[in-house]
Amino acid sequence: MTHMSPEEFRRYGHQAVDWIADYWLRLESLPVAPDVLPGQIRQKLPDHAPEHGEPFEALLADMDDVIVPGLLHWQHPRFFGYFPANTSGPAVLADLLSAGLGVQGMSWATSPACTELEQHMLDWLVEILELPGRFRFDGPGGGVIQDTASSAVLVAIVAALYRASNGRVRQDGVESHQYALYVTREAHSAAIKAAIITGLGEQAVRYVKTDPATMALDVAHLDALVKADLAANITPLFTIATIGTTSTAALDPVADIGRICREHGIWLHVDAAYAGVAAVCPELRWLHDGVAEYADSYCTNPHKWLLTTFDCDAFWVADRRWLTDALTILPEFLRNTPSESGMVTDYRNWQVPLGRRFRALKLWAVLRWYGVDGLRHHIRHGIGLAEQFAQWIRADDRFEISAPPRLSLVCFRLRPIHDGPIHGADPNSMNRDLLARVNASGTTFLTHTKIRDEVVLRIATGGTFTECRHAQQSWQVIQQSATALHAENGRPRS
Repeated sequence: MTHMSPEEFRRYGHQAVDWIADYWLRLESLPVAPDVLPGQIRQKLPDHAPEHGEPFEALLADMDDVIVPGLLHWQHPRFFGYFPANTSGPAVLADLLSAGLGVQGMSWATSPACTELEQHMLDWLVEILELPGRFRFDGPGGGVIQDTASSAVLVAIVAALYRASNGRVRQDGVESHQYALYVTREAHSAAIKAAIITGLGEQAVRYVKTDPATMALDVAHLDALVKADLAANITPLFTIATIGTTSTAALDPVADIGRICREHGIWLHVDAAYAGVAAVCPELRWLHDGVAEYADSYCTNPHKWLLTTFDCDAFWVADRRWLTDALTILPEFLRNTPSESGMVTDYRNWQVPLGRRFRALKLWAVLRWYGVDGLRHHIRHGIGLAEQFAQWIRADDRFEISAPPRLSLVCFRLRPIHDGPIHGADPNSMNRDLLARVNASGTTFLTHTKIRDEVVLRIATGGTFTECRHAQQSWQVIQQSATALHAENGRPRS
């Protein structure tokens, strides 16, 4: 056995970086989605691991032959599905630096620079997103990089349980008391999973109605649900206000929700995973109305729309004591003088896992390379492309906008057909067919959702490499697919 020497690493590292750069250059020519069947990738792989080592060039060759043909290319300039999952040159290089350092950032003592850079980056984000000062480390709160917003909501519920029980939940668990969580069906499903993991169970979840026009949380219904639980001797524990829901980018009224939470001692978690980073633009700071006054915790994902390689969720709490007191466990092998001094942050007490990677490096690299002005340009560019899509859709009478376009998301659908041989054809089936045709073309990738039981298509702009010409090309594919669908069913384009 021989380790890769520093000189070999240098040589192969250059090859790997060249491969990534070439991949980015040829992305536009690749099909966005793979044309593979389940199990097809595994059929290309050997049945057994190699007995003896192989040259690194063999792995790079298999990247082209085995891996790339089986990828959904999230960085493709005509990928408009889900929400963007940005990467960028500085983020990738910083991730390489992090991997090369190989540090374990579970506590300050295990790598002081890993901890303190992360604290500083979260404080920087508080400033550039104009979040409340109490989220900073020189206040009662503080921030941490979680892997995803799912982990953020999980630890927020743990902190809320600790606060509501005055710490008893650590010893007694949750079975001795009934709690309630309040979410809309537009909120991320991670809240339901967190209820299951924490032992509250799905029975604790209350679904708050949404406004039919805006898809935002109905504050009057929330108030009624809370009062009903209080009357039944159930403790209202936790509410999620979403800034930018997954389906339609709906915006819950944080301030109105916050007033109800404040009145009844309910933990308010603001999930701005997608939309929160847009507040780097001063004209979009209104997205955070109510956060400063009422949020107990808040998260947003630089790995979605802020050019930072996955995974990087920025999560803050207004009072860090509830989180750290709930999660701190100190076996003898982790004891050290800095931790016991109370003067340092041990991030292992802010998350579920013990170990943690040096994620702050990639955030640092992105902020330094682009600067705040560059990040604003990226956000505005994505919003501008979405506005362009909305204009094209409105100009074609075969389509309709299904929800108010917000930020970089447009939801639309083919209108129902009321004449011709397919009069009365199921509109949902038609729109599913349209989605399948567009994605099967290989040129464009979209996803769908349901709004008021209607299947609608989503266009989410904001990709790192997406330019106006890519949007134009994708819109032409959508129009052509609609024309073919109508022609095959006997209704030519009017």
